[in-house]
Amino acid sequence: MNIRDLEYLVALAEHRHFRKAAEACFVSQPTLSGQIKKLETELGVVLLERTSRKVLFTDAGMELVGQAQKILLEIKVLTEMASGQHDTLAGPIHIGFIPTVGPYLLPWIVPMLRERFPELNLYLHEAQTHKLVEKLEEGQLDCLILASVKETEPFKEISLYEEPMHLAVPLSHPWAKDDHYVLEQLNGQTLLMLGDGHCLRDQAMGFCFAAGAKEDPQFKATSLETLRNMVAAESGITLLPSLAVLQDKCNDHVVYLKARGVSPCRHVTLAYRPGSPLRARFEALAKVISETIQPLV
Repeated sequence: MNIRDLEYLVALAEHRHFRKAAEACFVSQPTLSGQIKKLETELGVVLLERTSRKVLFTDAGMELVGQAQKILLEIKVLTEMASGQHDTLAGPIHIGFIPTVGPYLLPWIVPMLRERFPELNLYLHEAQTHKLVEKLEEGQLDCLILASVKETEPFKEISLYEEPMHLAVPLSHPWAKDDHYVLEQLNGQTLLMLGDGHCLRDQAMGFCFAAGAKEDPQFKATSLETLRNMVAAESGITLLPSLAVLQDKCNDHVVYLKARGVSPCRHVTLAYRPGSPLRARFEALAKVISETIQPLV
């Protein structure tokens, strides 16, 4: 048994498909399949059910996958400590972003990071919060940039910025002539919302329900751009984070209103595993991101 065998096992558990797992490990499918069989023989344990077309793990197989993930994570930490990467901003770093942050944050920070840290190789991954948290726990990602929520409590978090939410209304809306709104105006209103799985949905709904508003039960968006297009089509109103608003200054069909008084907002943070030796690197990244974004929001 070697480290590579454990990587094959974990990849197969993640992808549940021999070809996709082999591609992720940069080997041929017969090589990966052969090594899994060799691992079974060496351990004297059946890891997979081979009577099905799908990749199904036995109970013993799943226990070994969990242990393999822990071992690979410890090896990753050991390698980082030995290589001295925690003291430098060079080499690879895998960062996860949620869909309501990544598309609007990355255009501002990627050029800046490449300029400040030319030897840093950025690997960017986008997924919803629960998937990112899993990947961070398993060591597949080094850190996350996302809105601080309950799922991130087990991790260390570095504050990046507070992002206000703006009310987006169609040009034909009675409020379109105003520059601001107050939360009390949402009382009795129906707002368009993102679908389940987006942390921004829960955050926006919290503000709306507190103000006496409700969500449109007939529509749930998959992205902020879908929400924006629905507003432009005069199909409703919604809340959008300020970075998303900055990218839409020339829209002739949507008007964005700032909140007066209590403002809906979300807290965006950089989260990492408590035992990671890359703390200094994360703090340097967070500093650049904060200095770049805070003046904008």
